[in-house]
Amino acid sequence: MSAVRSPRIDVDALVVGGGIVGSALALGLRQRGLDVQVVDTAPPAAWRPDAPDLRVYAIAADVRALLARLDVWSVARERRVSPYSTMQVWDAAGGGTLRIEADALGVPQLGHIVEDALLAEVLQKACERAGVRFERGAAFEALEPSDAGSEAVVAQLGDGRRLRARWLFGADGARSTVRAAAGIGVEARDYGACGLVAFVRSERPHAATAWQRFLPTGPLALLPCADGRVSIVWSLPDAEARRLRDAPVDRFDAELTRAADRVLGALSLDGERRLFPLSRQLAASMANGRVALLGDAAHVVHPLAGQGVNLGLRDVGALLDAIDAVEADGAGRARGDWLTPARVARWARERGSENALAARTFEAIHRLYITDAPLPMALRGAALGAANLPPIRRLLWRAAAGLA
Repeated sequence: MSAVRSPRIDVDALVVGGGIVGSALALGLRQRGLDVQVVDTAPPAAWRPDAPDLRVYAIAADVRALLARLDVWSVARERRVSPYSTMQVWDAAGGGTLRIEADALGVPQLGHIVEDALLAEVLQKACERAGVRFERGAAFEALEPSDAGSEAVVAQLGDGRRLRARWLFGADGARSTVRAAAGIGVEARDYGACGLVAFVRSERPHAATAWQRFLPTGPLALLPCADGRVSIVWSLPDAEARRLRDAPVDRFDAELTRAADRVLGALSLDGERRLFPLSRQLAASMANGRVALLGDAAHVVHPLAGQGVNLGLRDVGALLDAIDAVEADGAGRARGDWLTPARVARWARERGSENALAARTFEAIHRLYITDAPLPMALRGAALGAANLPPIRRLLWRAAAGLA
């Protein structure tokens, strides 16, 4: 009687979504010797030195360390990365001002401002050099039913192909098709607001400082860029955001300068203005069987703390750490057991709890600062003042930097 053969495995890991989070995961898995394939309907990222990307991120210390482990941080830094050494937060309604300085914390900088297209391109090219198979224009469509104890999932692509993978990772954004196919529900809250992003010139140098002012309509962030300009992220109700996007430039400049409290003097628009919707979204679980979600597919948060991409890359770092722990035990890939459903379920619980806490904390802060009720106004002023106490200031920075 002939032995029963195991079904063919096409790939160890199939990653749907080749943006920053998906590419970082694919690269980390490939560096650990796994066979990885990425499918994405979007074209490759194309960063241009002469045309900075409007979407920028404040990369935290722990995420910078992850990118260094992936051997991509030095490449990004050589192209265009802007370190910032000071952060100042204040409330338009008055009260205290929080100021955090790198020197006082004994660190060289608090974080780095990086363009989305730059980081995505660096990661994608590193993936290709490492041997990750990228399929552009390929769409994930569905999952075939499988037994609870199956050692693989079968993904159906838009061109009719079927791929058997040990793991399917959804890094395909807030409208994740992987999440829907895996039957994972989502809790969503639409804030009825948009983030307005643009580059501006400032009358005074930004002095490597990240500024954030809480306004009754939402926070305004001013982020220092390497070319001397300032990137703004202005959270506004939908109608107000559209009005300011379409306002004449001189009117926009005047309103922005006033909203920023003239902290950098007069501000003047330098380029286009774009809007992106603001919401809070949490998947019911970050894993179901051999399907796992990362980044915006699992969680979308308010941008007031600049933590969106940091949370997604922390998902990646924690998953890679789980794989490394298996290797440290001397087991793992040799047995095809490099990541078990039990380990992924534990990762999903831990990261899910941390992401949910972050999302709800950012939402609570946002709601606290857009109200004009006397008690919340008094509390937030006292909170900003107390945050300047050295032990609390250090604790806040370590939490934001992912070092707490």
